[in-house]
Amino acid sequence: MRFMELSTRRTSPDPHEPRSLLDRVDSPVDLRGMSDEELILLAEEVRRETIAVVSKTGGHLGASLGVVELTIALHAVFDTPRDRLIWDVGHQAYPHKMLTGRRNRLPTLRKGGGLSGFTKRTESGYDPFGAGHSSTSISAGLGMAVARDLAGEDNDVIAVIGDGAMSAGMAFEALNNAGELGSRLIVILNDNEMSIAPAVGALSRYLTKLVSSAPYITARDIGKNVTNYLPSPLRRAARKAEETARAALGGGTFFEEMGFYYIGPIDGHNLDHLLPVLRNVRDAPRKGPILIHCHTVKGKGYTPAENARDKMHGVVKFDVITGAQSKPKLAAPAYTKVFANSLIECAKTDERIVGITAAMPAGTGMDLFGHEFPERMFDVGIAEQHAVTFAAGLAAEGFKPFCAIYSTFLQRAYDQVIHDVALQDLPVRFAIDRAGLVGADGQTHAGAYDTAFLGCIPNMVLMAASDESELVRMVNTAARYDDGPIAFRYPRGEGRGTALPSNGETLEIGKGRIVREGTDVAILSYGARLEECEKAAAFLERKGVSVTIADARFAKPLDRELTESLARNHARLLTIEEGSRGGFGSIVLEFLNEAGLLSNCRLHTLTLPDIFQYQDEPEKQYEEAGLYAQEIVRRLS
Repeated sequence: MRFMELSTRRTSPDPHEPRSLLDRVDSPVDLRGMSDEELILLAEEVRRETIAVVSKTGGHLGASLGVVELTIALHAVFDTPRDRLIWDVGHQAYPHKMLTGRRNRLPTLRKGGGLSGFTKRTESGYDPFGAGHSSTSISAGLGMAVARDLAGEDNDVIAVIGDGAMSAGMAFEALNNAGELGSRLIVILNDNEMSIAPAVGALSRYLTKLVSSAPYITARDIGKNVTNYLPSPLRRAARKAEETARAALGGGTFFEEMGFYYIGPIDGHNLDHLLPVLRNVRDAPRKGPILIHCHTVKGKGYTPAENARDKMHGVVKFDVITGAQSKPKLAAPAYTKVFANSLIECAKTDERIVGITAAMPAGTGMDLFGHEFPERMFDVGIAEQHAVTFAAGLAAEGFKPFCAIYSTFLQRAYDQVIHDVALQDLPVRFAIDRAGLVGADGQTHAGAYDTAFLGCIPNMVLMAASDESELVRMVNTAARYDDGPIAFRYPRGEGRGTALPSNGETLEIGKGRIVREGTDVAILSYGARLEECEKAAAFLERKGVSVTIADARFAKPLDRELTESLARNHARLLTIEEGSRGGFGSIVLEFLNEAGLLSNCRLHTLTLPDIFQYQDEPEKQYEEAGLYAQEIVRRLS
């Protein structure tokens, strides 16, 4: 049944009306008292309420709708939270949150003080492992399984991983290790990239149920032991025959070779199929890792999501009837689009420019580049490490790779940045999107650390755009820089509305600029806090304090001449950046100390606080961080 054919449920039902099935669920324990028929009806209620809530909060809709039945089945069959249930990435966990005592708080999803958009250990005992990035679930689950074995316990550990997350090497490392260790671990591969395969027919469903049963698994183990005593040709023939038979059920030889017992594929939206298979697995002999292959559909049950190209993966508030999202009209172009358009202009005159992204073509603007140059844009999947070394290989052959990755995702490729790029002085261009705080996505996606972790790498040039016109110049500069790796960072959201420069305008490496001349105090800004600096300066001027403002542009190499001038000619100097401690402010502090200039000038450094900040509106996050005009005024008064 489609959601659009159903009426919208009230979030606070009339106490005099009959209670819905969902109203009877305070925890997964309540699911275990329901019949299979009731669980099927419950799935429609969960799907309906998920759509209603996310239409008001925004968030990850498609992925959550795709696992409604799977979520219900897992909690109904397994003894959570004693049995550990790990959701890879966590953006498909809204139904999970609804069924684990957090239903009343769902309207606070991704808001300040509200529920996280991802799984979070401090939020619930039903979230045994937090995540916002992908491909961690199997590794974490294996660690929990081994811990269970060492402690002599007998609970189950279940890791649910999407097929997109399987493009990351870490998932395969974990599969390999799990097969070698042999601990009991249940991995559910949530395959949502295709419709239900033809093999998932009546006979296939019966056979899948059969091979997941305890008698079959036990008999198969006995059969393996028997075949070990057969002559070599017969032994190989017997094993080949079983592989062929199991391949007819949809494949699995690869996972078998990794040491997993493979079950599937099964329809992840049919509880008549899911429940008996999961029960069989729960009750099977407790030997070795098991992989269950489920086919699901992203956005399942909501027509606008199913029909959308990205299955409404991440949405803002939307109209439930039409699916139309209420995206505000931007007063200025978004930084991401400015980057993409600038790179396109550069690529029109330089055929060596290529674009690389790691499963985020739309988020980084590389989809626009790919539309213009389809043969020169490469989406490598959720594989940031590979993306960076792939870029290094292109650079080694004389091409100009632009590796567009979110700041927090670049963290995952740190060794590759050092070993494969910087150590060999290869001119890879890093376009670091989502630099700074990111609002509703919270702690896991906050781009706080790139200046600090890149600033300590030899040969690396670091830039930060103060507005969209500066971003254009930095793209042009990176396109023409061939002396080694270079990176430029820019925030999420819209720019300031500044006029964009003509194509081809570049910056001198390591040179900042004076934005406002003064005599008393100075502000040295790195990145997009420049507007707040200008607000603070205007207020201080009204109080009779003359302010100089400089845009550093570069953290490395630092404009030493400019920095020394600011320190020598002003009583106080304040640095400000949208990054953690150990970044731009530390670079300035170290330089002034070595130059013996700290006795001339009192230095203040404004950075993000030394905490993982919770989600909120970006403006409130920056206010909490102290990176706003009032705090600048307080520090310089």
